[in-house]
Amino acid sequence: MSFFISYIMPLMIIFLQSLLVMIAVLLMAYFGIYADRKIWAAVQLRKGPNVVGPFGLLQSAADLLKLLFKEIIIPEKANKMIFILGPIVTCFVALSSWAVIPFAENWVVADINVGILYIFAVSSLGVYGIMMGGWASNSKYPFMGAMRSAAQMVSYEVSIGFVIIAVLLCVGSLNLSDIVIAQKNLWFVFPLLPMFIIFFVSALAETNRPPFDLPEAEAELVAGYQTEYSSSLFMLYFLGELAATFLMCAMTTILFLGGWLPPFNIVPFTLVPGVVWFMLKVAFVFYLFSMVKALVPRYRYDQLMRLGWKVFLPISMFWVVLTASFLLIFDIAP
Repeated sequence: MSFFISYIMPLMIIFLQSLLVMIAVLLMAYFGIYADRKIWAAVQLRKGPNVVGPFGLLQSAADLLKLLFKEIIIPEKANKMIFILGPIVTCFVALSSWAVIPFAENWVVADINVGILYIFAVSSLGVYGIMMGGWASNSKYPFMGAMRSAAQMVSYEVSIGFVIIAVLLCVGSLNLSDIVIAQKNLWFVFPLLPMFIIFFVSALAETNRPPFDLPEAEAELVAGYQTEYSSSLFMLYFLGELAATFLMCAMTTILFLGGWLPPFNIVPFTLVPGVVWFMLKVAFVFYLFSMVKALVPRYRYDQLMRLGWKVFLPISMFWVVLTASFLLIFDIAP
């Protein structure tokens, strides 16, 4: 009995918590696709999905079922094992990052001290899934798409790293809950505004969102690394991409917008549960992502690389030094 209480029970609790988080993320992805299409349509003065279900809410479900019941076609010359593993890796990595995201106070599956480091490490593994898919397809378009994608993700991870360092200097902890609590009096978006902008744009590039969706640029690379994929494998890539996008929205919320904290620490705002504020902020950041998709034309590949290495990297490095100096001079370092 003691064995059950000490080992099996905690495992079951962790499993249930993970299941709840997974369901939450999948629901976010489901409504995320819908919202994305609706916003894009509204900008172009169209209706968007409006036939399947009330207000077109079941359109995503219809697409999902359509993809599930299609035949999985594996190209003859593809490396079958790696071809199948690619999307699974991408999806798994994107979903496993959510383990350390605090939805509200103490609402987190794994409250580890190096939460931000974990996310930084795990989210950079998503590149492997894309590389595997592109290489195993044994076709030149997916391979070029995968190479672009890998180069792009690695380039923008560097500046994201420096942005995170600037935030950590103001907090003095790698725990995501501590980062949120440190913003009780002032959200970091105000003192670190340039960092917020750099993080936002880098997050777009990191998750292959337009205007940085170069790896799947329809004009020159068919569908990039997803070209040879169909059915449920294609859906896994799609899901991984959406989960990563929402992860970046959550990260923006936690690092700059005060996580689950209300905008003003006074009565009507403090009565709303933290998880509601968190979700509202994530939805707001996702709305910004969608607006960028609808309004900004796609970057050329060399412009994308130049922006990452010659603009964002120097600015973020300079800002880290500036932040450190400021904290040291005024003796307010945590």
